[in-house]
Amino acid sequence: MSTAISPTAYNYKVVRQFAIMTVVWGILGMGLGVFIASQLVWPELNFGLPWTTFGRLRPLHTNLVIFAFGGCALFATSYYVVQRTCQTRLISDSLAAFTFWGWQAVIVGAIVTLPLGYTTTKEYAELEWPIAILLAIVWVTYAVVFFGTIVKRKTKHIYVGNWFYGAFILVTAMLHIVNHASLPVSLFKSYSAYAGATDAMIQWWYGHNAVGFFLTTGFLGMMYYFVPKQAERPIYSYRLSIVHFWALITLYIWAGPHHLHYTALPDWAQSLGMAMSIILLAPSWGGMINGMMTLSGAWHKLRTDPILRFLVVSLAFYGMSTFEGPMMAIKTVNSLSHYTDWTIGHVHAGALGWVAMISIGAIYHMIPRLFGRVQMHSVALINTHFWLATIGTVLYIASMWVNGITQGLMWRAINDDGTLTYSFVEALQASHPGYIVRALGGAFFAAGMLFMAYNVWRTVRASDPAEAEAAAKIAVVGAH
Repeated sequence: MSTAISPTAYNYKVVRQFAIMTVVWGILGMGLGVFIASQLVWPELNFGLPWTTFGRLRPLHTNLVIFAFGGCALFATSYYVVQRTCQTRLISDSLAAFTFWGWQAVIVGAIVTLPLGYTTTKEYAELEWPIAILLAIVWVTYAVVFFGTIVKRKTKHIYVGNWFYGAFILVTAMLHIVNHASLPVSLFKSYSAYAGATDAMIQWWYGHNAVGFFLTTGFLGMMYYFVPKQAERPIYSYRLSIVHFWALITLYIWAGPHHLHYTALPDWAQSLGMAMSIILLAPSWGGMINGMMTLSGAWHKLRTDPILRFLVVSLAFYGMSTFEGPMMAIKTVNSLSHYTDWTIGHVHAGALGWVAMISIGAIYHMIPRLFGRVQMHSVALINTHFWLATIGTVLYIASMWVNGITQGLMWRAINDDGTLTYSFVEALQASHPGYIVRALGGAFFAAGMLFMAYNVWRTVRASDPAEAEAAAKIAVVGAH
């Protein structure tokens, strides 16, 4: 039976704002990444100043890329997808606007405080307590807008992409609030509410799930909407998508202890983290296969559609990095890889190959629709961006694999008398060529973002504001 739904004006303004800022923060975050990668090749680029050292700028890079670039992409796509799949406007325009401006304020707070050395020192949770509180308020508001919109939906069914977005929003709130529990001693200094091994365990429960829920579950919500949309094919198996969802959120939350192998953490907790990480391969690959198989009968579109190419290659990198992660969680493998550049390569296989590529593909899909255009200004520029991103990612991760395994083998090499065969400086010298290749790969990827910015600017500039608003007013005919 077909039911006609009355013309609905979606709130595309906030989606446009987050989509544009995704590109802006992507350029700044990735540009900073290239700069700090270059510092490891040419240490003079630290400039002898405290606020431009690698140690100060590296957490700013991770915050800009994960929370500014990735966060804005998640806000933009989740607001876009929830409105279109629920066939209703966001529950509150003013609360949605608050999430946009509040999120930008958090990012500006990070840009100011991290180079000045104000930090909790916790990975991915460096922001000191005033900014952390603002972030929590913005995030709870985000949950109200998202779930409130689902409650007032015009469709009976809640599309699976919204399940992934919903889980990502709820779990990120829990992780952030629990891990940031602290005792402030001044405006920009606080001490964790937890001590010793407990603090480390809670931090890596948070830290790994920043990857697991912020950088995986949310982006899988993106995948389940934009891959079928761009391919113009239904998702391969809706049943598999539901199994994928429940298996993923049940298992992922347990994987954090694999960051703490061979530490003071109790051995049973390390082993539990390892076991859960290995089992996690099944739902991860289930989701990857589901996305790939959606292209059955549509593979020929990859020849002419670079946006679809971004989305599909992101799935390939997702499959690769979710195989690599469980493997690196095995204690014997971890004894070689821990503290080496292999870990950096793994993170960037996921961050550049999966998160950035699927975000870029989704933004390219949305921009023309948000601004009342038929397509992006230049398909050729999207093609150029695709190859720069792909080559840059491969150069980055390959150089870090070689460096990481080299470092691991040199650090564990022992002479007959029990002394170390190599000094740390010798391992660093052996790593130097890899650092040059890594900086080059990062530069390729960042250059692609500049092409994207130009393409987006030309597309937006050519748009008619009246057409753009008309694009938000859609008569939806839902099939039930």
